[in-house]
Amino acid sequence: MQDFFSGPINLGFMSKTSKVSRLRALREARGISARELARQIGEDSSNVSFWERTGALPRSNVLIPIAKALGVTVEELLGEEKPSRVISPGGRARQLFDAVSKMPRRQQEKILDILEPFVRQHANGQA
Repeated sequence: MQDFFSGPINLGFMSKTSKVSRLRALREARGISARELARQIGEDSSNVSFWERTGALPRSNVLIPIAKALGVTVEELLGEEKPSRVISPGGRARQLFDAVSKMPRRQQEKILDILEPFVRQHANGQA
């Protein structure tokens, strides 16, 4: 896990085989200097330089500020693929699901017992 920030990365403007630190590549893609990133996250610029040069893991309490400063998720910062967008209901359905999620588990189960047949029927094309 020590090497999580380094490894081949392709951001379009670099070759696939270019071994550039992920942190550095993301920072450069954002167009900010290591010094500016350090200022934004409240760290010393030598720390940013160290993380980029060695691929070492920053402290966990620094990952979220780094991700925010670079406009990426922590997962992307750590090399995971960008999370797929989760589609959730909107409008009245969202309000109802939020309200149901706050109910006691027993009441939630009763509501699910009513909803599941409708959902199954729709999934089978029998709407």
